Amino acid sequence: MIRKKNPGPSQLDLGFALPTQPDRNSDKGGRSFYFFDLDDNVLHLQTPIYIYDLRTMAERALSTGEFARISGSLGKPGPYEHFGVNGDDRVGSFRRFRDQPAVETPTHQPFVQDIEHALELPDFHWKGPSWDCFEYAVHNERPVALITARGHAPATIRAGLSQLVKNGFLSREPNYLEVYPVSHPKIRVELAAGIQNKSTAELKKQAIIQCVEAAMKQYGNNPHHRFGMSDDDPENIALITEAKRILKARYPQNSFFVIHASTRPVLKYEIFCDHTESSALENPAQQLGFEF
Repeated sequence: MIRKKNPGPSQLDLGFALPTQPDRNSDKGGRSFYFFDLDDNVLHLQTPIYIYDLRTMAERALSTGEFARISGSLGKPGPYEHFGVNGDDRVGSFRRFRDQPAVETPTHQPFVQDIEHALELPDFHWKGPSWDCFEYAVHNERPVALITARGHAPATIRAGLSQLVKNGFLSREPNYLEVYPVSHPKIRVELAAGIQNKSTAELKKQAIIQCVEAAMKQYGNNPHHRFGMSDDDPENIALITEAKRILKARYPQNSFFVIHASTRPVLKYEIFCDHTESSALENPAQQLGFEF
């Protein structure tokens, strides 16, 4: 398969010439499970978030990175004192992070459109810090779970990633274990378990636990399974680590890892019940040298 775009100079192009490699514990029946956050981790998309001047209700569009930097300042003294968010899924701040009811098919939802627009740009604009690891996991048919703050239906997320296959950037469809867009109304209710106002990070924590349980059910409770999750948000990293510590206590013979993809160097943590061990990866592609 020939790629339609050439990689930018800041990325290592793994290509599809890589041989298909067996799981590191395949001789013992173990599998390596890869869990990924999407935005600013696997992909940089130009999906806007809208904040509102509460005095006039005029809206201002921000990138996900910009919003992450200023969200803690909304409503507080300073330049964003009079700004806030609108939680209406149809017309509010995160409307392009949700499916639109008037759109009948997943392929016409905003997420798919944003991926199509991204692919018109050079690779280095849209490949996130964990792209190489994601591409490797997909190419080698590792079980993959996507755990994202977005609120699209899982079918929409799959339709968006299919564009990467159609355009030659992935060699095949991911071997999906689970897809958890944790802000999707039905999925949020499932993960919240009756608790009101759970944060996105808390919902992701619960999704991770359910993904590991799904893996054990589908692939068998094998002590040689290994589980890793990459994310770029510090708050998420903290609760992901908590989730992995719970899972380590539940499955002490299995290995659990967290990749903090937004740090430089990228940090990889192995999670134990009573401590955490870290390794520094000098560049994102080195994640491949630490296969889960």
